[in-house]
Amino acid sequence: MTPGSSPAPTIVLSRRRKIVFACIACLMAAVSTIACLLVLDIYLRHRIQSFGLNAWGYRGPSVGRKKPGETRIGTLGGSTVFGYGLSWTEAWPYQLERQINADRPGRVPATVVNLGMPRDSAATFVATIDDYAYLNCDVLILYEGYNDLELRPVQDASKRSPATYLTWRHQSPIFRWTGYLPILPLVLSEKAMSLMHGGDLNAAYDSRAVVFRPGLATRVTAGALQATADIELALEERFGRLNDSGPNVSTAYDSTCGRWSQYCGAMQDAVRHARQRGRRVIVVTQPYLSDLHVDQQRALAASFQREFRADSNVRYVNLGRLLDLRDPQLAYDGLHLTAAGNERIAAALTPTILEMIR
Repeated sequence: MTPGSSPAPTIVLSRRRKIVFACIACLMAAVSTIACLLVLDIYLRHRIQSFGLNAWGYRGPSVGRKKPGETRIGTLGGSTVFGYGLSWTEAWPYQLERQINADRPGRVPATVVNLGMPRDSAATFVATIDDYAYLNCDVLILYEGYNDLELRPVQDASKRSPATYLTWRHQSPIFRWTGYLPILPLVLSEKAMSLMHGGDLNAAYDSRAVVFRPGLATRVTAGALQATADIELALEERFGRLNDSGPNVSTAYDSTCGRWSQYCGAMQDAVRHARQRGRRVIVVTQPYLSDLHVDQQRALAASFQREFRADSNVRYVNLGRLLDLRDPQLAYDGLHLTAAGNERIAAALTPTILEMIR
């Protein structure tokens, strides 16, 4: 200040303006954090393209708007639909699409959408049908029984961990709100789990005895990764408070199915839900896994004979004896099929599909 000059006026902010500026600063910080997490989520998704999970939460390329004359088929189930352990082009939904189109030369190609997700059960089918109603599928294939052999309550979204986050995509508020499925929590959490189990992610999920003893640096790194995953999950939960609607999880029962009343009820509920939307439905028995699985599928077949025998747009296909899960050429772990095994599933389903869409 020069001699003789008057002092600069002091700017005094009112209480209201202080509150406004504070809110704007908090909003800018939140938007910046969310933008950084979104960029990282997109980057990670491109880094694991071989996993084949697109931004909308299903496996394979996004199918886009339905073309005139196009037939669209959705496949629902757990890891045996998803094609766990294989690339998305080796899963049976992709093989099914190839075989259908090979048998329909000169027609608008059919599209088979892989909506399978590891650990999904029959109780999640109604939610998945709702989540992907916009795909406007003509036929839905329901292919699950293994994940319903252990009767257990549907997981509570408020208690889920990032490790099971991807499995329950329809419980994600961001997914329900926007249709976009964040993958960052799963990637970071699985990386942390892998570090803590000496690189053996299967051991982490199976809760086997840990013989690997991680050092301090590894534990710190794993903790940081897990904390970052928890931050994004917490942000998503905050978004979720803007959306009071929860996932439409089936709680139906069929008392005539005995111990399988919950499973049969959920399958029937999914079929009725699909038929109300004008979809044709194929219910499939997977290759037999055990005597318990055989008993479960007998109950399912009997219940479908009672409930849907008059509906020509509902079909039941039994692939229980199609292949031997003990054959390592067809099932690499006694449960999940190899590419050759999936090709046989696709070949067995093709005639029924062609009959329904002709």
